[in-house]
Amino acid sequence: MKIFFIIFSFFINPFYGNTKQRGISRLKDLVFIKGVRENPILGYGLVIGLNGTGDGGGEITNKSLKKMFQRLGLDPKEELPSKNVAAVIVTAKLPPFARIGQKIDVVVSSIGDAGSLAGGTLLVTPLKGGDDNIYAIASGPLSIGGLQQGADFPTSGIISGGAIVEKEIFSEFDKKKSLRLSLKNPDFTTAARAEKLINQQLGGKFAMAKDSTTIDLMVPINYQRKVVKLMAILENIKVNPDQKAKIVINEKTGTIVAGGDVTLNPVAISHGSLSIIIQDQDQAAPDGEAKPAKLYYIPKKTTLKDLVKSLNAFGVTPEDLIPIFQTLKRNGSLISELEFL
Repeated sequence: MKIFFIIFSFFINPFYGNTKQRGISRLKDLVFIKGVRENPILGYGLVIGLNGTGDGGGEITNKSLKKMFQRLGLDPKEELPSKNVAAVIVTAKLPPFARIGQKIDVVVSSIGDAGSLAGGTLLVTPLKGGDDNIYAIASGPLSIGGLQQGADFPTSGIISGGAIVEKEIFSEFDKKKSLRLSLKNPDFTTAARAEKLINQQLGGKFAMAKDSTTIDLMVPINYQRKVVKLMAILENIKVNPDQKAKIVINEKTGTIVAGGDVTLNPVAISHGSLSIIIQDQDQAAPDGEAKPAKLYYIPKKTTLKDLVKSLNAFGVTPEDLIPIFQTLKRNGSLISELEFL
């Protein structure tokens, strides 16, 4: 099994203590605003024009066809099974602040035994939200390519711009007197940094970090009814996000990802024919004796990057890293979270 090891290296940052810098990010990439989000909508519809790859009958599809003909002024006495029609569920995401007439993408998925939706056209389908109101109307020809690469009988497709917004979600964002910003990756240090930078930008105590996720913001008087302008300024503030020391291992794919301030305490490692001792720099070899051929001494490291570099120099194979990390964690020498996928 080949193992790929990815390490993010960091630098000392004087802001809020001896922290490690992940890289500067814009505030807009770190937080979302309460109430400003996408809303899922969905509906049931029919795809027609299939070349004999449809459901070929079925109670739901047949009844739907009959009702459709009745709405068109026809009155069939019997249900009309057809292999050129498929029953589908249509899903979409209504963007925040979506306006009437705006077009959005939809995903169409078969719910019957259709063999393929290739070449089909979605009939007019109302899309409802969780409150059972219709927010968009979808229709149009499906595009199959790329959704299920390698599938001989694709049963899902998309319609780019296939739904038109018919109802707006009421919002008076520009009239808000306060906003709540939530960190996508909760962290006390990042929240404190963001609070300080926002207050510096606004020249007063307008932001307050309530916990590791939440930053409450009072809209300054000079930005009343100018909240869009305020957020355009704040979302471009550069923030140095902090990160917990964490190593994530995916044994199925052979991938190891380490990030944050991963440190190691003095420890001796013996694995196979290799023995390694990590010690403080001012410590000498035990009893002043010469180092055996297979015993290596490494000064105490501050980052995992240094250990891995040393292990590679000593001939440790990538396959050996996972059991070494597991043992270090159990021993308490590895100061980091260890997560397996």
